[in-house]
Amino acid sequence: MKPVYLLTGRPGTGKTSIIKQVVAELGGRAGGFYTEEIREHGTRQGFRLVTLDGCNVVLAHVSIRSPYRVSKYGVDIDSLDRVGVTALHQAEARDDFVVVDEIGKMELFSADFKETVLRLIEGEKRVLGTIMLNSHPWADDIKRKPQVNLVEVTRDNHPRVLEEIRCWLQASDATRDEAKHYTGSPGPD
Repeated sequence: MKPVYLLTGRPGTGKTSIIKQVVAELGGRAGGFYTEEIREHGTRQGFRLVTLDGCNVVLAHVSIRSPYRVSKYGVDIDSLDRVGVTALHQAEARDDFVVVDEIGKMELFSADFKETVLRLIEGEKRVLGTIMLNSHPWADDIKRKPQVNLVEVTRDNHPRVLEEIRCWLQASDATRDEAKHYTGSPGPD
């Protein structure tokens, strides 16, 4: 079983919705963050980063002046590093699963983010996340890693992908419990 499960796909196919649903089912066993749109009067104005323990910051916005830009959005790398990367470090230290939504153009401006994600993917922790569909040298290297299960989400396969992730989580739990049994570590009550 691969310890990293990354969703990719076009915008609007429900990748973040799947992540949010799975996180709700994990009942506090995951840490990390997801991103969501900031809309004003029905128009997307930017993106917010929301940690699984409830902190949030503006990641990108049309009103942010920054040397880091994606389309019309200025990207706040300091907020990403201060809140998002910190949430990943905390999840790595204390949680069963690390959630990274998303590994995308905006986040890849941060050297700290890339270093942390690479360490997580090459480590022992189970990682559930999303990654950009378009080609990018760094992201493409992540997609090709042998420990990564990469799944493209479409509107048609959304329910199947959700069920596959649930099975992956159950298999992850069974593997963890089995390892505890063989090492003599106490299992959950």
